[in-house]
Parts: sequence; structure tokens; C-alpha cells
Amino acid sequence: MPKISTKNQITIPVAALEEAGLRAGEAVSVEPAGNGELRVHRAALTFDDAFGALTGTYPPGYLDQLDAEDTQR
Repeated sequence: MPKISTKNQITIPVAALEEAGLRAGEAVSVEPAGNGELRVHRAALTFDDAFGALTGTYPPGYLDQLDAEDTQR
């Protein structure tokens, strides 16, 4: 049975993570659920989190080139 460490950390059993569809390194939110329970769920993805998700889709400078061509029109 996991215990809360002196740093307020807990190790979540692999089976519980797999059943919840969570992976190591994933951002989660922890909220009190009453009666000595906590609710852990995947943190909501913000726009800022998703903004760089497609980096590398275009070669470096490509979007600047398109912008320059559009300005010339």
C-alpha cells in the first residue's frame, strides 16, 4: 500500500495508472474528494500547452517566406 512521503509524494501503482489511462510524466490535477479521499485526473490542456504541438511541421523559415510573399501581393 502506497504511503505519503515526507515531501507529500505518493507512488501510484502501475495497474491504477493503466486503468485510468494515465502515463508517467503526464500532468495531473489532484482535488480533495471528501472522506479522506483525493481525486486525480488528467490536467486540462490549455491553449499555451497545445500552441507548440506542431513544431517541426514546416522547415525553418518557411512560414516567414510565405508571410513575405503575401506582403508583396
